[in-house]
Amino acid sequence: MTQSIYRSTKTGCAVRGLFMRNTETTRTNGAQMFAAVVATMIATFMCAPTHAQAYDPVISAWRVNLTGAVGFNNITADVQQVRYSSTYVYVNSSSVPSYPIGPWMGSPNTVVNQNFSFRILRTPVVKTGTKTPTGLGNIGIWVNGVGIYNYSDGRSYNNKNIWHNDAIRVEGPSFDSCGGHPSPNNEYHNHQNAACLFSESNQVHSPIVGYAFDSFPIYGPYGYVNTDGSGGIKKMRSGYSLRTMTTRTTLPNGTVLTSINYGPAVSTTYPLGYFAEDYAYSATNADLDLNNVRYCVTPEYPNGTYAYFVTITAPGSPAFPYIVGPSYHGVFDTSNAMGKVTVPTGVTTYDPMDMDGSGFVDSGDVGYLLLNIGTYGPGDFDGSGDVDPADLGILLLSM
Repeated sequence: MTQSIYRSTKTGCAVRGLFMRNTETTRTNGAQMFAAVVATMIATFMCAPTHAQAYDPVISAWRVNLTGAVGFNNITADVQQVRYSSTYVYVNSSSVPSYPIGPWMGSPNTVVNQNFSFRILRTPVVKTGTKTPTGLGNIGIWVNGVGIYNYSDGRSYNNKNIWHNDAIRVEGPSFDSCGGHPSPNNEYHNHQNAACLFSESNQVHSPIVGYAFDSFPIYGPYGYVNTDGSGGIKKMRSGYSLRTMTTRTTLPNGTVLTSINYGPAVSTTYPLGYFAEDYAYSATNADLDLNNVRYCVTPEYPNGTYAYFVTITAPGSPAFPYIVGPSYHGVFDTSNAMGKVTVPTGVTTYDPMDMDGSGFVDSGDVGYLLLNIGTYGPGDFDGSGDVDPADLGILLLSM
């Protein structure tokens, strides 16, 4: 038997967690593993960390594939690597999730490895003046490396770029049960809530589920009632609602169109909601601005941040504008447009298991993981959607 000593260096705790393990048989001897878990838990709670994560959320929020998990067509799933500098976080992914996807009814497209490389600014900047519209293609990335698109399918009525198709209404039949489908270039992506990415609870603040390409975080549907973090939990309300109209002769901002630019009359073929311009924004009773943003305290940003929220209706179906609104709140990073950012030399590779940032996988990391048990966040090593005992086992085996 060899004695292994672990110290929670991040918290500066002077108490050491001791346990005995046989380095040759720990992985197979259940009794020794149980003893290791118990001893480590005791040490952990004697040296309990004060926060459930040590890294910046923009570094630690990603679902890094540590188990060799594969997704559709045996493609390596989720995020493959996270690296960071003092300015940026660099994320490599396949845009293929580890959960099952498909089929995509009526779609001729399939899914292939995109070999994406994106970057997220560690300190995002608010865009002053006119905001930058979200364009076609990726406008952000989920924490599992899958691409996020805006609400449009890229088409408009009579190709006039006035009445823009709502992808949820027009392309919805091709979405799988996870709310995604492949693009013409065979990239799997979502225009709406990624239903299989995380499980939601109206009892707790939603986790970070992605980052937009202005580098502000995207949360699930639930946040604090008040922007200062008080008042309990509530579902974030979009300020958009369907306009009351039978003809499409004006735009949401009141612009009266000439007849040549009218949209089709409301009908069973073109029902309300078929076009993005069928919706109008009002701040009355809304929690979010017209781009689905608010400035607020969140668990990961206790001092406050601008953040997007996924929006859903009371029954849980997608609510316009779904994820990010018509424009980015912050400065859009054009380097992400093609998903082929060059990673510079001198960056640091993030190790998800070194949760306390000590430079070692040790009992301090066990403490962080235990604090996250039952949540979706740092410590979900197996990509199950929640931090659970299986993740604890993976962490212990890596020690």
